Amino acid sequence: MNDPTTIRRLYGRRQGHKLRQGQSALVEELLPAVEVPETGPLDARTLFGHDRPLELEIGFGAGEHLAGQAAARRDHGFIGCEPFLNGVVGALGHIRDRGLENVRLHMGDALEVLERLPDASLDRVYLLHPDPWPKARHAKRRMVNDGPLDLIAAKLKPGHEFRLGTDDPTYCRWSMMVMNRRRDFEWTARTPHDFLTRPDDWPETRYERKARRQGHEVWYFRYVRR
Repeated sequence: MNDPTTIRRLYGRRQGHKLRQGQSALVEELLPAVEVPETGPLDARTLFGHDRPLELEIGFGAGEHLAGQAAARRDHGFIGCEPFLNGVVGALGHIRDRGLENVRLHMGDALEVLERLPDASLDRVYLLHPDPWPKARHAKRRMVNDGPLDLIAAKLKPGHEFRLGTDDPTYCRWSMMVMNRRRDFEWTARTPHDFLTRPDDWPETRYERKARRQGHEVWYFRYVRR
């Protein structure tokens, strides 16, 4: 079955509303300083100048969660991947305002970055509120598919976490089905509270707040790499 590792196509507009002058300045001045290199192998030394634990967020939206995690663990290095310019601008604003020197950004497909990292090099991978692609014929576009999950599993250290958040019932059911048949991840939940309540070290995003306002349930999945 095709999935994002074989399709290799980003969907939707790369830019939304026109950038204001200050936002354009962020892109021109700050982004080059924090961009992931375009080519070559990647590791903590390449990205941050010395060894440190690495974490990666796939599709960071406006960057609230990425910035919150980076501010909480400044001794870790964070890689954020987001194909949409307006989201990258949001993350750049957080980096500037919070003085985050431990974040690197890739404006593009997260799979391109994952493939360039060494195996067993990541402490955490985050996938929060991904596009659910609710129609059955679009299931191959979902990031929770065996191709991307094989890559995530290869890059995660054993005993470390893959975190998935969604407010979409279809994506929730699909993810549980796909993850439950895999033998390389263990679901950490023991009671409903474990996946219905946001953990204290899981910063809230605007997408989550919007989902709550609309009366949606939100699910918080934590899987440990075996």
